[in-house]
Amino acid sequence: MVKQERAARTRRALIRAAAEVFAEKGFVPASLGAISKRAGVSNGALHFHFANKGVLAEAVEAEAAEVVRRLTRTARTRQDSLLQAVVDATHELMGVLARDAVVRGGFALAGDIARRARSPLRREWQHWIEDSLRRAERGGALAPGVSAADAARVVVAATVGLEVLGAENTAWLSRQNVTRLWEVLLPRLADRQDLPGLVCAGSRPPAVLPQGRTPADTLAEAGRLVLPEGP
Repeated sequence: MVKQERAARTRRALIRAAAEVFAEKGFVPASLGAISKRAGVSNGALHFHFANKGVLAEAVEAEAAEVVRRLTRTARTRQDSLLQAVVDATHELMGVLARDAVVRGGFALAGDIARRARSPLRREWQHWIEDSLRRAERGGALAPGVSAADAARVVVAATVGLEVLGAENTAWLSRQNVTRLWEVLLPRLADRQDLPGLVCAGSRPPAVLPQGRTPADTLAEAGRLVLPEGP
C-alpha cells in the first residue's frame, strides 16, 4: 500500500510538472529531463510511469479534460437556467485556468499546432456549450432570431480567446473580465423575460483561496484585475 501511494504521488507530481513545462515551453521544446527535474524524480521514475513525452502529454490532457467535465456537469446540475449554467461554467473555467497548472498545461497542449495531435479539451468545451445552447433554444430561453448554433460560435470563440490571452497574462481570466463579457453578450442572447434573472458575474461567489497562492492569481479570482493595456 505504501508503494502504491508513493507511486500515485510520483505520477501526480510528474503530470503537474509536465503541465507546467508544456505551458511554459511548448510540447516540442519541452524535455523529459526538465520535467523529471521539476517533479523532483529521476528520469528512470518518469519512464516507469510514462513511456514517452506523447503519453505524458495525453495524461495531462486527460486530467484537464476531467476537470472541465466536472465543472460543466456541476454548473448544469446547480442551475435550472441553461444560460446561467453556461455563464457559471465560463467563470469556473477561467478561474481554474488561472489557478490550476494541469488545466492550464492541458489547454496549452490543445493549442500547440507543433504537436500535431487532436486534443479533447477545446472540443469537449465546445460540445458542452453547443448542447447547452441547443437545450436553451428548445426551451425558449434564447432571444427571438438567435439560433443556438450562432450563439455557440460566439461563446466558444470568446471563451477560447480569453483562454489563449490568459496564457500570457492571467488578468484576462479575471472574474471582472468574464463578467464584462456576459454583460455584452447576454442582452443579445437571452429572451427578454429571462434576462433580469440572469447574473453576469455568476451565481456563485468567488472561491476562498488557500495560502500560498500568488497575488496575481488571488486578484484574478477576486475579479479586481482589469483588461491589460496596450497590445
